[in-house]
Amino acid sequence: MARARAWGRARSNRKGTFDPQDSKRVKHTRIGVWDLYEEINPDLENIPGSTRLEKLLEAYACLPYLLRMLKDILSIRSCWVMLVAYLAADFSNSLLPAASLWYSGQLISILQTAIDTRTVDKDLLFRICLGRIACSVGRRLLNYTRQELRLPLSRRLKQQYTVYLFHARARLDLPTFEDPMVQRQLEEASSTSGSIAWDTLTMASGIISTALQVVSQISVLAKVLGAHDDGLLLAVLSFASTWTDWMSRWNVLASGQVWAATTKDNDYIRMVGLKHVVNNVEHRKELIAGNLSEFVTEEFKQLSRKVGPDNAVDFVELRRASLNRERFGFLSLLQDPLRELPQIAFTLRAVQYPASMPVSLASLNLLQQTTSQFSYTLWRFIEQTGSITDQLAAVRKLYSVAHIPNRIPDGTVPFPEDAQKLRHGVALEFRNVSFRYPGSERYALRDVSFKLDAGQLCVIVGANGSGKSTILKLVARLYDVENGQILLDGHDIRTLRLHDLRQATSVLFQDYTHFPLSIRDNIALGDPAHFWDDEHVRRAARLGGAEEFIDRLPEGFDTYLERPVSDYFSGMPEGTKTLFGRPIDYSGVRGAGRMSAHSGPSLSGGQMQRLAVSRTFMRSVVSEDAKVGLLLFDEPSASLDPTAEHDLFARLRELRGNKTMVFSSHRFGNLTRHADLILYMNDSVIVEAGTHDELLKRQGEYARLWMLQAQAFL
Repeated sequence: MARARAWGRARSNRKGTFDPQDSKRVKHTRIGVWDLYEEINPDLENIPGSTRLEKLLEAYACLPYLLRMLKDILSIRSCWVMLVAYLAADFSNSLLPAASLWYSGQLISILQTAIDTRTVDKDLLFRICLGRIACSVGRRLLNYTRQELRLPLSRRLKQQYTVYLFHARARLDLPTFEDPMVQRQLEEASSTSGSIAWDTLTMASGIISTALQVVSQISVLAKVLGAHDDGLLLAVLSFASTWTDWMSRWNVLASGQVWAATTKDNDYIRMVGLKHVVNNVEHRKELIAGNLSEFVTEEFKQLSRKVGPDNAVDFVELRRASLNRERFGFLSLLQDPLRELPQIAFTLRAVQYPASMPVSLASLNLLQQTTSQFSYTLWRFIEQTGSITDQLAAVRKLYSVAHIPNRIPDGTVPFPEDAQKLRHGVALEFRNVSFRYPGSERYALRDVSFKLDAGQLCVIVGANGSGKSTILKLVARLYDVENGQILLDGHDIRTLRLHDLRQATSVLFQDYTHFPLSIRDNIALGDPAHFWDDEHVRRAARLGGAEEFIDRLPEGFDTYLERPVSDYFSGMPEGTKTLFGRPIDYSGVRGAGRMSAHSGPSLSGGQMQRLAVSRTFMRSVVSEDAKVGLLLFDEPSASLDPTAEHDLFARLRELRGNKTMVFSSHRFGNLTRHADLILYMNDSVIVEAGTHDELLKRQGEYARLWMLQAQAFL
């Protein structure tokens, strides 16, 4: 494994911040096709043993999260009885090996007595045998009890933290949620949420039970072997091998907390990209229609050969293998020689004192059985818990996702001051607004200014990428402006409470989404306050022009656009044959269970857009107590046929004077003729502004495009 550490001149003063440009604080390691960058803590880098000290401090910093998790687990009342029973079974089971060891020690004593006196206490021997059988039966029953309690306990913990993580995700704003680092953090927390609480609980109980088992076994061994010659020597030699094996394998302290890994290997990146092309359903149409199957298969083979089998794996797997190689050292070399020392000591003792051979052999056998069991216990504990700081860090990560700061800060001013004003719309004003999307150097808006009075209709037209959609996103505060102000009824929207602002607005985006829920729920989510009002839902569908085709669907409003739960089938592929030649056909079981071969109904683009419009009407029009005063529409008729477009715009024009409306559109005609203000945009700026008649008289770009579209109908 190649390693490289670069040293530069600059040093960052920001603590706890990963800065790849500050080479004095970063160690670079090459692992296969991956580059690993680990932060070096400047406060500890000159202290001997600082790496281990830092890891101990990190583990200590995670303890409050562990205590919080234990408190949350204890707050689940349905877990109390099962948790007490599980811990009692676990701790009792950890004491049984010591009891079994004690009975084995009694057998050695009987053997010693038999050698010395040529007599055997049969009653004692019988009681010892019964005791050993009782230990075996008890161990089996306790293991069964733990196994039966494991599943219901883990399910209850999973339910608790699934709700917790659901809220942690739902509260994030758009810029925060789009951040790849936040996405990775959420994925890591979500992937372990169902097991992390259970793993932490079993780790804690495992530490206690392992300690009980070790202490009890050592205590019994000391008592049993104390009366025998060379008992202490054999015990030390037997446990030495186990101890070195444990120390060489168990990495109690995890790697540095702040690290990042990336790959710049184009072959590996393309190979993973081709996997996504083949695996993801959204690429399937292009793959088949473009006749790409053979090409991508051959390309993948070539890339796989170039990358190589040792590198064509995920970073986590490569790093795990790298850490395992690092564990090989001096202690691992000593394990096998130390394992032979008890045999050597026994042989020397037998040569010197032949009469003691039977007892020494029994003692050696007892020790070897005990150390073997002891080694298995420690190894199983290591496999289950891995690194303690890894586990503590996972607990901290789980609780930290609920406190990821949103990029859009909340305001403090309630809105509106008078709820009755919303019945007549709200005034909207842009003052010298400039904005760039995160990570982009290009301005999406530059020095944009316009004003719209309450109840007016504004239509924004222009080419793709001119900034039309960006205006709507900024009004909804999906992002914040870089320069300038956006005012609602004279208030800077950054000062308004986010909940109040978004409650007063309704947005239909060009790239609208449909949730993996029923059609009814998709529409009802437009107004959570009336979510269960079916009459409101049907009326919204009627206004959006969707009621008719919804009723034609077999399941009507209960139809799922995309079923979120997949059906399961046996492993035999359809079209193949069984061992006895019977063809595999799932049509019978599918029909009995009314399982569809498709994930959802095949709706047209226009029908999907009508559903999105219906959700907007549900929020802003259907309810008599609707709290929406501003409607924002981004290409609301892009997928509609002319009749549906005409009906939609006719219904929207009826809202003039009651709602303030802002539209972005490529189409001129039905809406622009009636607009109070038209903004023609190009290259992120407003080029022309005015009414339809005013802009035609100017004979500018708006008039040119109007005539261009009108000629198609002349």
